[in-house]
Amino acid sequence: MADRIIIFDTTLRDGEQSPGASMNKAEKLRLARQLEKLKVDVIEAGFPITSQGDFEAVSLISKEVRGLTVAALARAEKVDIDRAWEAIKDAANPRIHIVIATSDLHLKYKLRKTRREVLEVIQRAVSHAHRYTTNIEFSTEDGSRTDPDYLARAAQTAIKAGATTINIPDTVGYALPEEFGELVRTVREKVSADDRVVWSVHCHNDLGLAVANSLSAVHHGARQVEVTVNGIGERAGNTSLEELVMALHTRRDLMPYSTKIEKKQIYSTSRLVSRITGLVIPANKAVVGANAFSHESGIHQDGVLKKRATYEILTPRDIGLDKSILVLGKHSGRHAFQERLKELGYVLSPEDMQKVFDRFKELADKKKEVVNEDIEALIADEILMIPDTYKLIYLSVISGNMAVPTATVKIEVNGEIIQKAGFGVGPIDATFNTINKIIQTCTKACKLVSFSVNAITGGMDAQGQVNVRVERDGKIVLGKGSDSDIITASAKAYLNALNRLEYLKKNPIKKL
Repeated sequence: MADRIIIFDTTLRDGEQSPGASMNKAEKLRLARQLEKLKVDVIEAGFPITSQGDFEAVSLISKEVRGLTVAALARAEKVDIDRAWEAIKDAANPRIHIVIATSDLHLKYKLRKTRREVLEVIQRAVSHAHRYTTNIEFSTEDGSRTDPDYLARAAQTAIKAGATTINIPDTVGYALPEEFGELVRTVREKVSADDRVVWSVHCHNDLGLAVANSLSAVHHGARQVEVTVNGIGERAGNTSLEELVMALHTRRDLMPYSTKIEKKQIYSTSRLVSRITGLVIPANKAVVGANAFSHESGIHQDGVLKKRATYEILTPRDIGLDKSILVLGKHSGRHAFQERLKELGYVLSPEDMQKVFDRFKELADKKKEVVNEDIEALIADEILMIPDTYKLIYLSVISGNMAVPTATVKIEVNGEIIQKAGFGVGPIDATFNTINKIIQTCTKACKLVSFSVNAITGGMDAQGQVNVRVERDGKIVLGKGSDSDIITASAKAYLNALNRLEYLKKNPIKKL
């Protein structure tokens, strides 16, 4: 019988560390519930010591999401461990995840400790965590650049103190697959541990080898792999959940291992993460990219028409991708709309359902066809947003090669309706300038860092998604908005960013 691989998802913790990808409490809970439907074994819900907001999010997820293990990250310090336990103590199956660096490079320049001192810290930290739970994971940060003998001593120390999962990270994506697999095998052989100890890996993608290194580690005895949806995370990201799972599924001839993952939830989970974080999925992204099941070459098309397996080793249905061209339109009713939401994996409250349905009917009057991506964009706008300090009520823009771009904007600001007009070098610049006139506190302090537009559906009447990054007082936030009118989408994105800045003002994030 195939060995089962434990899927440890850290999208909510490491994935959130992607620049601009921070999530609020409601967004984290929404994603955690989707990860539960995806049937991951463990979710790392956050790093509770970093901020009150992260603590509250981890605590909420622990109480609300019951069908999996909820882990919280902690440095090898008593205050971190206590805070982590306080956040996850109500979980159905809580796990404390302790991390400390073990490479000589990190010991010398970051920790400023000797090898012996770090072993003592490990013993104290894991023993302290053991007072709360027996489900303890210990990670050797920068493990791939750690002396194998010392790595084994660190792991042995943690096991003796009570750790039940030992994680070896390739923290900076330095290792090559054969090298990393051999490291896992060597350390396992050097350590005395019973069958209850699970060996885990956490690989980064700096050289594009995270999935390959993880698979090599599995081949050499690792039975837990730490992943993120879409491979998001620090720098170049982490091991991609969808790529790892589908590699194991496709190459069972050489990798006879199974997972619990509900593969038909992969696509909807991938899209949800992209919507929440604003990180666009590259078209050529393996498994979930827009081109993953597209063929332009005549030779490829001919082969696929004759036998799909000639050029496709996966099918769209493997990951839950609905390729049907059946779409909703302005004549569609509530029942049909609800059924489509269920197909996409969304179960909304009656109030949220009404909001999204009303927006759907508005969009259907503007577009001939409303497809799944349109519906997901509406849900992202109406359900996943943070509280609106600033809400767009009205927007009118005049522009052209013979006119000065002029925008008239009406915004609700904490219940008060304010309307102003302004000019700019283009219609979007005029819109942003006018919004700044209304939001007077941002006129000088806010800086537009970046602006991007993507078509999220096909056709001449496609919906556009705008992502902006706005800076104020050293904080950079992502704003996102979608609409069939790109100027309206831009206004929504800019106001979303301003709302996030207001949210951060009330919920400051502590940096370590």
